[in-house]
Amino acid sequence: MIPYLDLRAQYHSIQGEVDAAVSRVLESGHYILGEEVAAFEEAFAAYCGTRYAAAVNTGTSALHLALLAAGIGPGDEVITTPLTFVATVAAILYTGAKPVFADVDPKTLNIEPRKARAAVTSRTKALVPVHLHGKPADMEGLLRIAEENQIKVIEDAAQAHGAEINAKRVGGLGWAGCFSFYPGKNLGAYGEGGAVVTNQPEVDKKVRLLRDWGAEKRYHHDFKGFNYRMDAFQGSILRVKLKYLEKWTEARRALALRYDEKLKGAPLQIPRTPGGARHVYHAYAVLVEERERLQKHLSDKGVQTNIHYPIPVHLQKAYEDLGYKGGDFPAAEDACRKLLSLPLYPEMTTAQVDEVAEAVRQG
Repeated sequence: MIPYLDLRAQYHSIQGEVDAAVSRVLESGHYILGEEVAAFEEAFAAYCGTRYAAAVNTGTSALHLALLAAGIGPGDEVITTPLTFVATVAAILYTGAKPVFADVDPKTLNIEPRKARAAVTSRTKALVPVHLHGKPADMEGLLRIAEENQIKVIEDAAQAHGAEINAKRVGGLGWAGCFSFYPGKNLGAYGEGGAVVTNQPEVDKKVRLLRDWGAEKRYHHDFKGFNYRMDAFQGSILRVKLKYLEKWTEARRALALRYDEKLKGAPLQIPRTPGGARHVYHAYAVLVEERERLQKHLSDKGVQTNIHYPIPVHLQKAYEDLGYKGGDFPAAEDACRKLLSLPLYPEMTTAQVDEVAEAVRQG
């Protein structure tokens, strides 16, 4: 069996360091925020090329607080993509604002600037691009739209740790960037976690207040805040793992390149990576016409796969009250019918990639 993802293999490669970090937290007696989280924040900000990073309990919380720090609230509109995990849209709704969708580029599967521009109204206050599968969105085009309309760009970089555009890391390209450290992410905690990165001191300060009940001083609450704090165990584990992120990323990229070569001529489409972009391959996703048949064929061959995502957000039952219908965003809907993610993780071998690619070609 070739698993879609093997988190145990990664843990075993750094087990001594992780166990020591967890023991250090246990011995400290400080389990929420504290020195371990602060040290991780400093290191992660440096990695992203930003002045600040504020750690929170989930990637969803990161998006929620970044939007609140931007002043987003009832009556406002926020443009995003329907081809994303529902958390992107949920975070917008948490603020009381209205999510407005713009279709994706069928070649890259990221939000298309032309479509985003057409969705701007007098009520638009923010734009939330998603760097889907670890591939950067067209930030140059999106930032131009934001500047012309005086709206803020908040990057959903939950799948894109270390992704770059012209050697600049995502997360720090917009007004703020939001990351998830869910275990399966390229930089994953052993539980939940997230962070907001920014170069704006007022954003960092507001996020830090909001994540801890809106209190700058204990029991003195300046804002209606939330319990969105990162625990010290996750901070200590992420400090260890961050040291290896570039090594793991390069392993992912090398394996993805091998997939590209081995799948040449196969009856599928590999989404395009724009020039100047560094794709970090949170997922190696391909577009195939008969996805379910191929997925079953691969399963029969002992190959696990995944689908990111089978239903676009605007067609999810939970979000039908937004008023969209089938056919509104044809590129996203087509992608959701065809996307299939093949196994990819840093500890995977080239022989396993070759085996998966051969099974795909046979399918």
